[in-house]
Amino acid sequence: MATYAQPRHLPARTRTARPVTPLRWLGPNWYAAVMGTAIVASAGLALPRPIPRPAAVAVWALSAAALAVLLAGRTLHWRRHRDQARAHLLDPAVAPFYGCLSMALLAVGGGTLVAGRDLIGTRAAVAVDAVLFTAGTLTGLLAAAAVPYLMTTRHQVTASGATPVWLLPVVAPMVSAAQGPLLLPHLPAGQWREAMLLGSYALFGLSLLATLLMLPMIFGRLLLHGPLPLALTPTLFLVLGPLGQSSTAVNALADVAPGAIGPAYSSAFAAFAVVYGVPVMGFALLWLAFAGAMVVRAARQGMRFSMTWWGFTFPVGTCVTGAAGLARHTGLAAFGWLAVALFGFLLTAWAVAALRTLRGLFSGALLAAPR
Repeated sequence: MATYAQPRHLPARTRTARPVTPLRWLGPNWYAAVMGTAIVASAGLALPRPIPRPAAVAVWALSAAALAVLLAGRTLHWRRHRDQARAHLLDPAVAPFYGCLSMALLAVGGGTLVAGRDLIGTRAAVAVDAVLFTAGTLTGLLAAAAVPYLMTTRHQVTASGATPVWLLPVVAPMVSAAQGPLLLPHLPAGQWREAMLLGSYALFGLSLLATLLMLPMIFGRLLLHGPLPLALTPTLFLVLGPLGQSSTAVNALADVAPGAIGPAYSSAFAAFAVVYGVPVMGFALLWLAFAGAMVVRAARQGMRFSMTWWGFTFPVGTCVTGAAGLARHTGLAAFGWLAVALFGFLLTAWAVAALRTLRGLFSGALLAAPR
């Protein structure tokens, strides 16, 4: 989602060894557009009064097509521009975006079961989601371990360089925790379902604790070093991702717990969904107000469109599904209204980001060599 410059640690001869094509500058940040599109379908159907299913199916199909095209493009990128691909891994501004690959796979996979089944049938939807869930979870765990390792051993990072982008690799397992409940009812009863339930809670804990390590550094950087650069200001919305996704996860897991584990634990999980979800949603609203004020400030100072604007979509979408889950478990209409209001913001942000991205693609500006 971020704009980034050519890594300086590569010699000039390496940077110009291959013909310069737009594909050379196709980074992992582009997966954010797939995530932001897929969440529109899933969040729309999670509302107390869902959006029309044909509209959700159309948006899901668009996200699936975008994922297929992007996977093909990134595969060619690794084959034809391996030097640049390796440079991305060694660039602390780009490497965290490898977490977006996992989340794109998971978001489209979950959308397949929620919306895509109307188009391809439930049996095929389960098979597709199983493949994408497995691939997304494995790549997410790899990113959650590898990117912090690279940041520690290979990247040159400073306290003033901390940004919400650092959250992307460690949030990916939380998306798996939220998507696992969709597959659980399709697994054999007994050990398989219990393993999926408790495994999803393990992914929830892994991501939550890693996020709690990162957040103080990010907020400390803002307090001590001031606002982010204008182009990176939209990434403040990324903090909503682990907040909304964790609330979504505990509510979704509580929904399926009775079919996977005994009543004593399933009732405890239902209580935990509310006890955890309500305070976290409160903090998410506080951060939304803070991030929104910072974006307004940046816009007044001349912030222009970049791929970071996709940060307005997926994180907000997770808050929609989180609020909708709390509406189910508490019966409180206020959470339903909150979900609808957030979805309105999500839909507007997605439309603006999608139109500006298409314009940038047709003009060639978004795939031009970084300056």
